[in-house]
Amino acid sequence: MTSLTRRRFLIGTGLAAGAGLTGLASVPACAAPTPQRREIVRVLAEGVGNSLDPHGDGVSRESLGLFTNVYDRLVSFDRKPLESANARKLDAWRYDYDRLKGELAESFESTRDGRSLTFHLRRDATFHDGRPVTADDVKWSLDRAVSLPASKRQLATGSLIEPAQFVVVDRNTLRIDLPRADRYALPNLALTFASVLNASEVKSHADAADPWGTNWLRNHPAGGGAYRLAAWQSQQQVTYERFDRWQSGTLPFVRRAIVQTVPSASNRLAALLRGDADIVLQLPPREFASLQGQAGVAALSIPVTNTFRFVAFNTRVAPFDSVKVRQAIAYALPYESLFDGVNHGKGSPLFGAAAGAAPSAAWPQRYPYATNVERARALLKEAGHADGFQTTLSYNATDAAIAEPAALLIQDALKAIGVQVVLDKTSGAQWGALQTDKRLGFFIDSSSAWFNDPDYYYRIFFEGDWRWNFGSFNNPALVRLTDTARWESDTRRYDQLMRDAAKIVTEQVPLIPLWQPAFDIATRDDLRGFTYYIHGQVDFRTLSRV
Repeated sequence: MTSLTRRRFLIGTGLAAGAGLTGLASVPACAAPTPQRREIVRVLAEGVGNSLDPHGDGVSRESLGLFTNVYDRLVSFDRKPLESANARKLDAWRYDYDRLKGELAESFESTRDGRSLTFHLRRDATFHDGRPVTADDVKWSLDRAVSLPASKRQLATGSLIEPAQFVVVDRNTLRIDLPRADRYALPNLALTFASVLNASEVKSHADAADPWGTNWLRNHPAGGGAYRLAAWQSQQQVTYERFDRWQSGTLPFVRRAIVQTVPSASNRLAALLRGDADIVLQLPPREFASLQGQAGVAALSIPVTNTFRFVAFNTRVAPFDSVKVRQAIAYALPYESLFDGVNHGKGSPLFGAAAGAAPSAAWPQRYPYATNVERARALLKEAGHADGFQTTLSYNATDAAIAEPAALLIQDALKAIGVQVVLDKTSGAQWGALQTDKRLGFFIDSSSAWFNDPDYYYRIFFEGDWRWNFGSFNNPALVRLTDTARWESDTRRYDQLMRDAAKIVTEQVPLIPLWQPAFDIATRDDLRGFTYYIHGQVDFRTLSRV
């Protein structure tokens, strides 16, 4: 089968549905004719990817878009059209979490018990250097993915945990054996963590000290996706050229794409209005609103359900190892000013639930906190900080359009309870590593869950010693709840487990959700086919121009 719905798959298996300038000398020169202007797309954003290794640690969000375009995976999420009038006019889409289709695999199937998945590779697929893609390459890539820390932790959420599970049947066939049928196995294979690498190329740059070639791959591509890299400067610019021998989908319309870092939102906006840019990301709400009625441009706002803006604490470090200190901060935050002033009221608030109300089974959901300075002061006193304390609030420089004004409001608000805040604007190139190493004590960020199920959210954001457990939270009762829910097929029992989980995280408050944003993208009005993915980066494979 080349496509299947997750729901049908789950039913069939008995589960419930539910670095500086980097040379690219190894990249062959593009022999195709020079693209016409209409076949070139230029994107301006606050940052550009910091790594070319899809299995690596500390990669920035922007790198996920790079991986999407440069590497193939066995399968991918299908897409569905957005329903707003403006989205229909622009032929805009979003990924379809419930439906998967073949990418490098031209077909795939599952055994009846769901414990074995078989993938039949496209026989004419090649890597960018001309080498054919084989099942050995896929196995080596997945072996690598489950052996390196970042990708290993993510793929384990789908029971993809050890190299022995990946079996080469023949040159073009790979089988994956699972310890038990897992609703998250196939979706994990659609993520960039499961990207297929040119094994021969990477291995030629590996050695005994670095058997997976991580040092080399961080700065060099080894893919076979729809686009090859013509140039890349970490955190500055990336230039893509269409790979005309790509076989894993319809050959893209866009033949060259350029993504550049332009930190100033006003400069990005001006370039779009002049026609010097085709797509602009990360415009602040005020600048985005100013596009209404402007000739030659289109503004698209996409509701997002799996992304949230938050403030997080390192719960293992004083003073934030105290629940009462965390609750005090939660009562002191200026929620309305943050949501209406910084975010211009876009998206959905995640604060202000009625105190004492039973938590929902959904995630994200509104937390039972609203601004209450007296309550915050009382909690700080109970925690032994009647006179307050001093701390540092960090934010990512590539997220400054939202995070910087939010940080200033929080700094001012916390003075009212005696907490003196020093602001730390951190380089985007370092942000991921600082989170992974747990060197941030108090910070602002946003994140997305790869999958939409509540038990997945709790496991990702509140469990484990990894980057995405932003609060470094450790609660055995929560782990027991999510471990049970992962395999629960009865809807009522699942919902109760998730309500119990919500009660723990809302009371213990290792992080404070602020709002669910809308994803805003501004384009020239002749572009069509933008597809929103979880990572919020541009997939050039689906774009065209009228």
